[in-house]
This record gives sequence, structure tokens and C-alpha cells, in this order.
Amino acid sequence: MKILVTGKTGQVGHELERSLQGVGEIIAVDRAQMDLSNLDQVREVIRSVKPDLIINSAAYTAVDKAESDPDAAMIINGIAPGVMAEEAKKIGAAIIHYSTDYVFDGTKRGSQGEFVPYTEDDAPNPVNVYGKTKLAGELAVIDSGCPHLILRTSWVYSTHGKNFLLTMLRLGNERSELNVVDDQWGSPTWSGWIADTTTQIINKCAIKKSGDQQDIGLDLSSFNGIYNLVNSGYTTWCRFARQIFIEAAGKGNLIGQNIPSVLPIGTRDYPVPATRPANSELHIGKLQTLLGTPVTSWEHSLIACLRNFRQ
Repeated sequence: MKILVTGKTGQVGHELERSLQGVGEIIAVDRAQMDLSNLDQVREVIRSVKPDLIINSAAYTAVDKAESDPDAAMIINGIAPGVMAEEAKKIGAAIIHYSTDYVFDGTKRGSQGEFVPYTEDDAPNPVNVYGKTKLAGELAVIDSGCPHLILRTSWVYSTHGKNFLLTMLRLGNERSELNVVDDQWGSPTWSGWIADTTTQIINKCAIKKSGDQQDIGLDLSSFNGIYNLVNSGYTTWCRFARQIFIEAAGKGNLIGQNIPSVLPIGTRDYPVPATRPANSELHIGKLQTLLGTPVTSWEHSLIACLRNFRQ
């Protein structure tokens, strides 16, 4: 099976290159090789590579910048995934596309006013440009008619790139006190776990295309659709930060001797250009049924990530 992975320098793409080893022939490209804002180049690369599977981990992820740069965000997040899916359909390939919790408005509550996790069947209603462009990408992939998996994830972090984990570790070494938002709820999700779980799903869908043991394809007919792909459990950014420092304190040189105080603040106390949903909790029952195993908790993934930090 030939697998084209976009965004190889990103948090998920970087991990996919590792996780997919042995699954098939991996052709991983970065922006210089396949710029999603250049739709002609997107088509040319896919037609040249002729993959059996496209995994699109590339995206315009600057949530606040997207508010003032909506056209660029829409091309990369909204239009390019549809082009990839259209090209995949022409050659009989499938596509796995990553989306986000930000397709929801964050207002879902239960009968007692408590936050309730969003399922894959809940109606999207994004409240920022980033979320609107990612929803457009989902719809474009679906409308293409190409066999697809859309994997919605949230609060992604890793040991490289720009993310909340690395920001906290940096600030923790610079300050004795931090103010972090404590009224937004979601599931911190490690990019390494996302990649490994994606690979697990691919292996479940793999089929022999011929008598040749090496001639492997992908059958998504039983799994086609949208899945929430997040670590289990829910927390706030503030509580996530506190857990980062607790775990990092025991991991050598990740942080100094003094753990900073993390003080809770409200969303309104930390104004940013893009509105964030207060409730980013995603229901993972459908994912657990697909995997046939419990989903790793966000706490255990954090520990694994920090352990990986030193390797």
C-alpha cells in the first residue's frame, strides 16, 4: 500500500512517519513539496504519486490569525481537502482527514446545565473562522464521494512545534506564577497517540488486493465516516497545565526545581481574536467500538509524551 502523508513537519504528520513504518510505502511531504494553498500542485503531486491512501494532516492551524486571514485559511482547510478527495476518488484511493472540536459552538449542555460531550451526529456550528474552514473541509471530503475517514481531534500537543505543552514548559522555567483559562473544557490529545491510533485503524481496514502478500489496499466500507479521535477524559487548560508541571517535575531537566503556581482565570480575562468554545468535550464511544479497546486517558498520554521527550 502506498500512503501519501501531507504536513510531515507538523505535530501529527511528524508522528505518522514514525507510526506508519511497516504499514506500506510512505511518501511524506511538507509544504515545500505540496503546498495546500496551491491547488494545482496538490493535484499534480497526487497524480504523480498515485497513492492508495492519502492522510491529510496538513492544516492552517493559527486559530487567531485566521480571523484576519480567512481566505488563506479557507483554501488550505476548506478547499484543498476536497481537491485531495476528488483526486483520490479518480484513482480509487481513500482519504483520512483530520478535523477539530472547533466545528462545534461549545454550548451543548445536559438537563442539569452541565457540559455534555458532542457526538459525531451533533450538528456543527463553528464560532470562529478556523472552525468554519475545517467544517468546510469535512463537507468537501464527504461531497467528493471518496472513501473517507474524518477524524475530529482536539487540544493537540507534542514534543515539537508550537503547542500548549511546550509553551507551558517554557513559561514554567521563566515565571513563578501563571494565569491559565479554567472555564474551557476538552480532552488534551497527544499527537503520538493520534498517529498510533490512526495506524491501528488503517491496519483494521487493510485488505489484500491480490494474491501478492505485499499488495495491500484499504477497505473503508465498514468504517466510512466521521469519528471523534481524542484521549479519554476531560479537563480545563488550567488543570492540564497543573498536570504538565506535576509530571514534568519528575522528568529531569524538563523544568526547574520550583513548580510555578497556576492560577485559574476566565475566558473573558484572556481576550484573543478568535472565540473559543467553552465545551470542547467529544464523545468517544464510536471510536472505542471501532478499536475494540478502551481509549487511552489524557493523563496517561501526557506521561507517555513526556517520557518520549527525553528519547
